Amino acid sequence: MPTPLNQSLADSALLTKSLPLGLLRAFVQTNAADDGLTPQLLADLKILARTPGLLVACNYGGTLCAAEGISTETLPLASAAIALRALAALPNTHAAVISGRSLRDLAAVSRLPAEVHLVGSHGAEFDMGYAYGLSLATESVLQQASQALAETVGAYRGISIERKPAAVAVHTHQASAEIVGKATQQSEDIARAHGLFFIVDGSVLDLSVVEPSKAAALEHLRSVLGVSAALYAGDALSDELAMATLRGPDMGLRVGEGPTAAGHRLRDPESFARVLAILFELRRAWLFGEDAVGLERHSMIGNGSSTALITPDAKICWMSHPLPDSGSLFAHLLGGDAAGHFSVEPVKPSQVLGQRYVDSTMIVETRWADVTVTDYLEPAPEGVTSLVRVLSGTGGARIVFAPRPDYANAPFSMEARGAELHIVGTADPIILRAPGVSFTITSDGRHATATADIDLRQGAVVLNLRCGDTGPQPAAADDETGRRTAVAHHSRRWVQDLQLPGVKPSLVRRSALVLRALVHEPTGAVLAAPTTSLPEGIGGTRNWDYRYCWLRDGSMTVNALVDLGSTVEADGFLAWLGRILAHAPGPEWLHPLYSVTGAPLSTEAIIESLPGYAGSRPVRIGNAADHQVQLDVFGPIAELIAALSARKGVLSDPHWELMVQMASAVLARWPEPDHGIWEARRAPRHHVYTKVMCWVTLDRALHTAARHGRTPLPDWEPAAAAIREEVLREGWDDTANSYTVAYDSPDLDAAVLHIGLSGLLDVNDQRFVDTVTAVERELRVGPTVFRYRYDDGLPGLEGGFHICTTWLIEAYVAVGRIEEAWDLFDQLVNLFGPTGLLPEEYDPGTETHLGNHPQAYSHLGFIRCARLLDRHQKS
Repeated sequence: MPTPLNQSLADSALLTKSLPLGLLRAFVQTNAADDGLTPQLLADLKILARTPGLLVACNYGGTLCAAEGISTETLPLASAAIALRALAALPNTHAAVISGRSLRDLAAVSRLPAEVHLVGSHGAEFDMGYAYGLSLATESVLQQASQALAETVGAYRGISIERKPAAVAVHTHQASAEIVGKATQQSEDIARAHGLFFIVDGSVLDLSVVEPSKAAALEHLRSVLGVSAALYAGDALSDELAMATLRGPDMGLRVGEGPTAAGHRLRDPESFARVLAILFELRRAWLFGEDAVGLERHSMIGNGSSTALITPDAKICWMSHPLPDSGSLFAHLLGGDAAGHFSVEPVKPSQVLGQRYVDSTMIVETRWADVTVTDYLEPAPEGVTSLVRVLSGTGGARIVFAPRPDYANAPFSMEARGAELHIVGTADPIILRAPGVSFTITSDGRHATATADIDLRQGAVVLNLRCGDTGPQPAAADDETGRRTAVAHHSRRWVQDLQLPGVKPSLVRRSALVLRALVHEPTGAVLAAPTTSLPEGIGGTRNWDYRYCWLRDGSMTVNALVDLGSTVEADGFLAWLGRILAHAPGPEWLHPLYSVTGAPLSTEAIIESLPGYAGSRPVRIGNAADHQVQLDVFGPIAELIAALSARKGVLSDPHWELMVQMASAVLARWPEPDHGIWEARRAPRHHVYTKVMCWVTLDRALHTAARHGRTPLPDWEPAAAAIREEVLREGWDDTANSYTVAYDSPDLDAAVLHIGLSGLLDVNDQRFVDTVTAVERELRVGPTVFRYRYDDGLPGLEGGFHICTTWLIEAYVAVGRIEEAWDLFDQLVNLFGPTGLLPEEYDPGTETHLGNHPQAYSHLGFIRCARLLDRHQKS
């Protein structure tokens, strides 16, 4: 069932497809000298186009059409009508015409569709029934005024008189200037004599029973439609009253001559039509993210406390500070240029030749023919983010530094102080050190942007952005080469100690580096991903904040590194968990996820000012899953402790205590329903995967105790047996011929593959073989496997999950389907981005990568499969 937002997007697509947009775009591109389309107007239109909710309103005669009158000559310009209708078809965008004409006349001559709001009688007439509400006394006054006009100005050449519901209009557009002057004076006298308001609206003189109220009408529309900005265009004195109400991000356009409070003036209605067309193109591109770069093509840099994403053309498009879940400094990924970016490009336009990681590091190089950009995050004190960008080559490079703190919601100014740019007005100091670079600083009143062109033939240029640093520059600040060498050496030393499989070792190495970069070293927590709200379906609402540490994901991530021989990350993670437990009422009350500091999450919120990646709204911060019951989380923790102690050959007392706490949590709560691994926003159920993980907790505790000479609690073994017996009995569904998502449900779930992968059920048991077949049949599509197909209580669609794909590969191996395991593994390898990164999901229908990027689940699953296939190959 479509949600209002998805329906809005669908309606917009249908409406815009029905419009001659090719003609509209050609119209935008035509040359128009001296028509008022100045560079400043175009810049302001670009800002206006990016407001969350927009109202575009205008007068009719003289603004939307070229002439006044009461005949067919007053049809709107075709290009203007197309553009106004196209704007009204966009999501969160409204269009209105507020005219002095009667509403009946306005509707008849404009022929505008229902999606454009029409308001007549200078803002007084919102519906056709308005005229029937006038009193007999008012009707009598209008009749007398009409008679008086007919007897005085009605005989003048070029003058015509029209009766409106709440006024009498004198049309003067065909009269000479001398007659217009006489008619205006006499009409004003008649209005005064009859107690009517006198309104000059272009070539129309209105004697009205209501005060001109275009301003009130504009305010009413703003309130009813809930917009955050408005554009108003007009050509008459009554329009100036509406323009006087504009404020903040609003825009006023005066069409033609005359005094005005508007910020811009246009030559004629033709120019206004072009503005509407340009605004449509700008807003459509912003709303639908037409320039969105494929998620898998982004590279990540990280230093163990901070991360940033880089586009294939060296634009820093995502970075937060000081913590992973703090407000963004650059959010181009979710909102385009207006959301903040740090860009470098050749002055002489050319194609990017390639982007790569420097071997065994998180240092990224982007290369053009005559410009190379090298990016990395260097180690820094806690609370400090230090981004280094080195520009080298033989050509000219252009730098655009456009920070936008707090998701582009925090205003600031920028100052050049010697070799540094200082951001002024933010809570933390933000300084860009750029020796030898002369910047030009511009501001839109809220945010500043610095630009510079440099000649790299004079030598390499080093840009060092430091956030949160209140101390003096380190002594080695000028020795960038030495700093970069130290960063690379530290990374390579770590990689050298890894035990890489013979299957795809370079991709496994890159995946390991990605996982290590997701570890927040100051605390030991592990991010599920460094980003928020990258969509599970383009244009949909399944956009979640993954910049937190899920107990499940974190355990699985560091466990994958333990498998490769690195245990320091696991030790740090378990120490972090231990600190949380020290302040928890009991292990059974652990939350599913925490911030990297170990604090519970704040309320999930929406950033209305960001349009989202490729127009996918909303952009969320926080995660409501924090309040769910997810009883499977104890299993991965127990598996981690078991694997870590086996790798080290020793089990420390704190780790054994953690194991005991996980087992006690299972004993306390395993009979309860929960929300499950997939965090369905619906009533709790008895999820099969959860019960399996509860069994895993006790099973691994028993095995760990036996291996290291510890004494298990007497309740563990019988409880494990009881859980196993219940899962095998209640989790099977005869109609599906498979284990399913939950008791008494026929719906499949890829996570039930763990009933065999965990060891709860022998992989040679026919029930597991049938479950593998069912998952393959119902959930696999080409190179990917979907989580499930049932209604999970959330709107919209999603792609297949890479972690589910890796589970099916493991299951293929377990049941002896080795050739199919290799085939699916090879298909997964083909989905990696050009620098070796994977987001969360993949849509095989549109061949689109989806979800937060890079995703720990995807990379740890890949590592597990590569090691599994390597062991099978060797055996």
